[in-house]
Formats: sequence, structure tokens, C-alpha cells
Amino acid sequence: MTTITSDNPPVPESVPAWITTLLAASCGLIVANIYYAQPLVGPISTDLGLSPQLAGLIVTMTQIGYGVGLLLIVPLGDLVENRRLVFSVIALGALALGCAALSTHPLPFLLAALMIGFGSVAVQILIPYAGHLAPEATRGRVVGNVTTGLMLGIMLSRPVSSFITAIASWHMVYAMSAILIAALAVVLQRALPPRKPTARLGYLSLLASMVQLARTTPALRRRALYQAFLFGAFSLFWTTVPLLLAGPAFHFSQAGIAWFALAGVSGAIAAPIAGRVADRGWTRPATLVAMLLTATGFALTRLADLGTTLSLILLLISAIAIDFGVQANVVLGYRTLFALGAETRSRLNGLYMTTFFLAGAAGSAIGGWAYASGGWTLASSIGIALPLAALVYLATE
Repeated sequence: MTTITSDNPPVPESVPAWITTLLAASCGLIVANIYYAQPLVGPISTDLGLSPQLAGLIVTMTQIGYGVGLLLIVPLGDLVENRRLVFSVIALGALALGCAALSTHPLPFLLAALMIGFGSVAVQILIPYAGHLAPEATRGRVVGNVTTGLMLGIMLSRPVSSFITAIASWHMVYAMSAILIAALAVVLQRALPPRKPTARLGYLSLLASMVQLARTTPALRRRALYQAFLFGAFSLFWTTVPLLLAGPAFHFSQAGIAWFALAGVSGAIAAPIAGRVADRGWTRPATLVAMLLTATGFALTRLADLGTTLSLILLLISAIAIDFGVQANVVLGYRTLFALGAETRSRLNGLYMTTFFLAGAAGSAIGGWAYASGGWTLASSIGIALPLAALVYLATE
């Protein structure tokens, strides 16, 4: 049995597995472009002649581009035919990646980094698109499966870029990605079914409506703040742990840190599990478990003296627990928001993502300051406090 709408082709009762796999792989390949530079700040800044004081711009410019795109581009998913929008945004990202690969001076690279972030918001068009394709009964599972690809892209990007740079150069990281993303744009344009939104707002009215959505949608405010606390803790953890591992307690090399980062990939299995749990109506208890996992992850790191084998094992378990909790909670949020109506799905997603993405940027900054000021003791204390604050807020629901 199919459902017919006036603007779109028939929607099947289930999404074909190959489309879900394609969307998941696409999200992983695209989102990785935001994170490739994080472990490469040193070699990129040295090669381009960027001063140590400005080296942080290598990552920050991409984050700024992504944040702007979340607010200005993602809401267009409620206005513009989704397949055409995705192709345009991904093509822009591919062009920016090619420019970054060819850059030999700071300014061209930083401008390219800005546009890489801007082009990477295609993932936040594809996730609501997956929600549109899926029927209500399996929407959480489909979105969870697609989000698994997103999380794998985030987790694998850092070790992959480190390994490629060790073998070749950082230029090769961006060149390879430019080719992959250009090919992906063509594949998605040819393979995905069209999806034409029903909204008839103008662009400025669409942006203005986001303020009203934020004011009148309590579920959006709650899910965004829940994830802001947890994603802030997640960003703090992955900003400070490389510093801890490279420090006098563990003396890890860059390759060793990359291998450690691979352990966090296992947390990506939380996404499909959370999707299935949400489909059963267990969102609130699952949210509680996600918050407790994140807080417990940080607490475990305090049970042994740093530098011992036991402390390293606990740190590894902590990474998996924190990743699992944070990835589960983001899918629970998607499932809640996507049930509010197809006509506002992209705008809700843009607001949701912008809120916790900013919290993640703040978590990274706070983590760096905390580790420099008080070592892992202060950093992990803040890491414990953030999910506990989310628990307090959850108690008021």
C-alpha cells in the first residue's frame, strides 16, 4: 500500500535498504570533511606559514561555515526540492575541498575551509530527507541507521586524515575527499527520488518563522538543550584526551592517538539502537540512560592513577560509553522532532543542530582551558557536571 501526495511520487511502506545505506554512507563522507583538519593543525599551519597564534583558525573557519550553513541553508529543505538542493550544496563542498588541496598560502586555505563547512551542511538536509522517506512506524530506525553513517564519519575522520598525512601529505587528504564528494554529488542526483516540499513561504519568511518555531515548540527546546549538554561534554572529552594521551602520563605518539580514536567508533552502534527504542515509545527512559552513560564515562577516568594500564583501559571504556550516550541521545532528539510534522522538519533540524553545535564548540574551548588550568581533574569534573545538569533538566519534563 502506498501514500500519494500532490508534490511527490508514491511513498512505500518501507525505505529500500540500498537507499538507507547510500544516505548513511553519504552522511559519513560529507561530515568527515569538518573533522579532517583537527589532528592536522600542526602540519597544515607549518606548511602554509601560519603563525601558532592563528593556527586554530584552520578548524574554526570550517566550524563557522558549518554554523552559518545550518541557519541559512538547512531550512531551505522545507522550501526547495531536496535532491537539487543536496546536489548544489555538495558540489560547492567538492569545489572548496579541491581549492584547499591546492592551497599553498594561508588566506586561500582559510577561505576554502570556510566553504568546506558551508558545503558540509548537506548532511543536515539528508537526515530530514530520510525522515520524509520513512513511514511513521519505522522512522526512528531509518533515521538511526542514517545517523550511524554520520557518526562513523565523525569518528573515523581524525584517524584517517592522520594516517593519510603520515603516508603522503595533508594535501592528499583534501584531494581524495574532493574526488569522492564530487562523485557522490552525481550519484545522489541520479539515485535519490525527488522530494518537493509543500511550504509556500518566501526565503526571508522561512528564516523568520524559525524564531516562532523556537518560541512555540517546547519539544525542540528540550531536545536541543539535552543534546547541548551532552555534545558539549563529548567535545570536551575529544579535545582534551589527545592532550592527555600525548602528555607525560602516557607519552602517546600521533599514531597511537589515532588508534585510540578508533575505539570511539564503536559508540556509533548506539544510533540504530536508539532509533528502534524511540519507535517503541521509550524515548524518555532512553534519554535518562544516555545521560547517565555520559556522566559515568567521565567518572570512570577518576578511578585509577593516570599513566597506569588500568587508567588507560578505563579511559578506553569511557570513550565508548560517552560516545554511545551522546550518539543515542542525538537520534532520540531527531525522532522526537521529526514526528512534529513534515512541513517544518528541516527548520527544526537546523535549530536543533545549531544549538548543540555551538555547545560543542564551547565544550572544546572550555576543555582546552580546563586542561591547561587544572589538568584532567578539572576537565573531567566539568565533563561530569554537564550531563548531570542535563539530568536535572530532564527531571523537570
